[in-house]
Amino acid sequence: MYIKRHLEDKFLQMSSFFKAVLVTGARQVGKTTMLKKLGGDRAYVSLDNGRELELAKTDPEMFLQRHKPPVIIDEVQKAPELFPYIKIACDSTDETGLFWLTGSEQFSLMRNIQESLAGRIGIMTLYPLSLSEMTGVRFPSPISFEMDALIERERLAAPFDLPSVFQTIWRGGMPQVQNATAAEHQAYYDAYIDTYLMRDVLSVTTIRDELSFRKFVTACAAFNACQLNVASIACAADISVPTAKAWLDLLVRLHIVFLLQPYSNNKLKRLAKTPKLYFTDPGFAAHLCRWLTPEILMEGSAAGNYFENFAVIELIKDLEYSAAPYDLTYYRDSNSKEIDLFLQLGRRIHPLEIKLSANPDKREVKKFSVLDANAIERGAGGIVCMSPSVLPIDKTDFLIPISIL
Repeated sequence: MYIKRHLEDKFLQMSSFFKAVLVTGARQVGKTTMLKKLGGDRAYVSLDNGRELELAKTDPEMFLQRHKPPVIIDEVQKAPELFPYIKIACDSTDETGLFWLTGSEQFSLMRNIQESLAGRIGIMTLYPLSLSEMTGVRFPSPISFEMDALIERERLAAPFDLPSVFQTIWRGGMPQVQNATAAEHQAYYDAYIDTYLMRDVLSVTTIRDELSFRKFVTACAAFNACQLNVASIACAADISVPTAKAWLDLLVRLHIVFLLQPYSNNKLKRLAKTPKLYFTDPGFAAHLCRWLTPEILMEGSAAGNYFENFAVIELIKDLEYSAAPYDLTYYRDSNSKEIDLFLQLGRRIHPLEIKLSANPDKREVKKFSVLDANAIERGAGGIVCMSPSVLPIDKTDFLIPISIL
């Protein structure tokens, strides 16, 4: 059964404006399925097909004669030779939505697009399924931290208790595992590493030590929702620090991990310069670290890290699928004072803490005064937690149920 994706409206809007639209994202998140659903009878070709890939690389003009727009081209990053010819096709008409493209390797795509298709293409990212997509809930607008907006989301959100949270985190957001048995779930993620991750890795790098790379990815999962410590990850994987940096860059490029950058501002001194590491699919991280059941994960020492990872990625999905520009960072100073998220919407920064508790210590919001003390304009914020309902802490901050992100 097709699960409606919340990126669909934004995608169609971009398709009506740009001549080409690119959807990036990790393998198996549903990019192709979404475009085929929206495209109806639109022609489709995948560059995972060896013959089609060979033609696209050796004779891109002939390839586009065989696959005339409007067309969906899957895994387009494999044939950068196509981009100059896509540009020519775009420039020959005023028609929009000619090329719907997908790609799972971010940076080489961006480099080729900047060279060939600047101004002609809209770019967006599809993530693993969000909680609201899984439950069939559609919030009417992007997240807002005003009281009325939070309560409206609470009214629409599906009921969500602690076991449900960790069942969702552990299961992960890949569409194919949503109704899988435990055995099927394990087999899927085992195969994901072999069939997709390693294949993509080998196609874009010269990595040949597959065992070391697997150890590296698992080490990253062990540092999930922590400040990035490349030296510790390298030590755990028994590789050099330069190699760990290169491999981490690759995981970012393949949309496996997300690096949340630290907040920076000339008004504030001695701020952290190290990002925090999150997995775009916390279920994949749980699999790598051998949290074998949702219950074991929920009761384990890393439960708070996975809860934080889940909250951060859910918020990113909600923001990415809307049209509102935003900036998401975290705050940490030299005194180890940390605020989990700074969400900037317009000129205002909305500070957020994330706590695995139904009744977190409300004094946590006192840390938010760092914004006022430095004359930085702040908006409403609060603590994302397991509270069953939106509750005010003070005039501007709230307990925010994780189910409404």
